[in-house]
Amino acid sequence: MAAAPRRSAPAKAKSAIPQVSWREPRPAPVVLVSGPEEVCAERAIAGIRDYLRAEDPSLEVTDVRADDYAAGTLLGVSSPSLFGEPRLVRIGGVEKASDTFLLEALAYLEHPQEGATIVLRHNAASVRGKKLLDAVRAGQGSGIEIPCLAIKRDSDKYDFAAGEFSAARKRIAPTALRALVSAFSDDVTELAAACQQLISDVAGDIDDRIVERYYGGRVETSAFTVADTAIAGRYGDALIALRQALASGADPVPLVAAVAMKVRTMARVAGSRESSGALAARLGMKDWQVDRARRDLVGWSQTTLGMAIHAVARADSEVKGASRDPVFALERMITVIATRTPFGD
Repeated sequence: MAAAPRRSAPAKAKSAIPQVSWREPRPAPVVLVSGPEEVCAERAIAGIRDYLRAEDPSLEVTDVRADDYAAGTLLGVSSPSLFGEPRLVRIGGVEKASDTFLLEALAYLEHPQEGATIVLRHNAASVRGKKLLDAVRAGQGSGIEIPCLAIKRDSDKYDFAAGEFSAARKRIAPTALRALVSAFSDDVTELAAACQQLISDVAGDIDDRIVERYYGGRVETSAFTVADTAIAGRYGDALIALRQALASGADPVPLVAAVAMKVRTMARVAGSRESSGALAARLGMKDWQVDRARRDLVGWSQTTLGMAIHAVARADSEVKGASRDPVFALERMITVIATRTPFGD
């Protein structure tokens, strides 16, 4: 019997309401905060609260769970009080909402309460509540949407951190920013906290020495520190960074992956005379990635770049099981790249 055809995931309905950046949130009768990135969602919701409280300190704030919802709650907390204070109702867990909540929320969109701001938090972990989301996006309730997309790629994390300092009007050196992102690349929440600590603690500009002083232990063991020092030709520093990374428990596979990513980017950029913007657009990269790769390429030739690519490919195979000594495979790769000479077998 032939297998039933697979159903593709339903496409996201086109939104007819304004899309607002989580960095510049503003209130509306209904605000849909969508997407999986919690740190951005928290900032957006806090920003709406601060905005409303600045307009009227008597703001009433109520938190409601859509997945543990008592009938009549939404209308009760959004209705005007005797003194007419503005109301902010923050509703979490919409992706797990009860049937009762969904029915009442859809009814609310037909008749929003004057003076109330309803914030719906849906983390996109499921399609639960899709009818409600579609209704909000269609314009019912006079709402806006604040997308909080996942921050996964290194370029996204770099842009996120750069935005933190830009929003605070604080200058940070590009190399310091990259070191900071590398040190906290596995946790956006920790990266955000590290940015905010530097913003609040440091009076002037932030350079490499400041990042080193605050987060030196993490920066030193970063896979990207190993890659950066090797590509820069700092052989001794690269070996030290490698041993520190391994001593702190770093896995050889992502260490090779970090080096491979940088070498691969260098190879894509090498030889092009296009402007950074044009080349970045053609290759699907960011301008800063092109600029960084071009700086990394200083002193490299087509021959030495090919040698590095071969060394990375060999190390990748060996740390994934082709060799009994992954540490030696890593050291050989670093030696070839940092010295730009073949390694004698």
